[in-house]
Amino acid sequence: MAKQSIFGRISTLVKANINSMIDSAEDPQKMLDQLVRDYTNSIVDAEGAIAETIGNLRLLERDHQEDVQAATEWGNKALAASRKADELRGAGNSADADKFDNLAKIALQRQISEENEAKAIAPTIASQTEVVDKLKDGLNGMKQKLEQLKSKRSELLARAKTAEAQNKVHDAVRSIDVLDPTSELGRFEDKVRRQEALAAGKQELAASTLDAQFNQLEDVGELTEVEARLAALKTGQPQSAIEG
Repeated sequence: MAKQSIFGRISTLVKANINSMIDSAEDPQKMLDQLVRDYTNSIVDAEGAIAETIGNLRLLERDHQEDVQAATEWGNKALAASRKADELRGAGNSADADKFDNLAKIALQRQISEENEAKAIAPTIASQTEVVDKLKDGLNGMKQKLEQLKSKRSELLARAKTAEAQNKVHDAVRSIDVLDPTSELGRFEDKVRRQEALAAGKQELAASTLDAQFNQLEDVGELTEVEARLAALKTGQPQSAIEG
């Protein structure tokens, strides 16, 4: 019962503190540091309660030892009184012999009483000894968990910082979306595309104008040849493009 009450109370307290800190945690390091402090304080509380339980057990053991010792002493007194009674009775002093026999009986009664008390307390000592052993094991387990918590604290802090950094990078990436036409980069890209389109249009226009000029030159050449042939006809000298 003592084991359950001590560790039950501590377990409830620790769980309540952990849940409260996790729900309201803003700084992981502060939360973990506080958790280590609270668990350390819980161990101190457990040590105090266990020490008290051990102290009570030692008192019971001392009382038991005193009962056993007293029973032994009253047994020795009963034996001494009985032997004295036998000695007096052998000497013919029956009256005094009876007195020592009565003293022996009284001593035996006290011996029986002390033995009964020792027997009555023995089961309690046995059960309390078992409880104390379990409490010691439980305390050692708490100390081991505290060391694990301290070790885990470093790991959790590193993971928390990594997660925080990843979130910051993710938020930064989301804030610069190159595909967003409303962003500065998107507008600059749109401006570049318009300039590229304008350059391509000018190039195409220039090419078409040059082709037209060459076409005009070809047309002028054809007209010149026609005029020449017409003049030749008028002078009576027809020309053919086939003639050499």
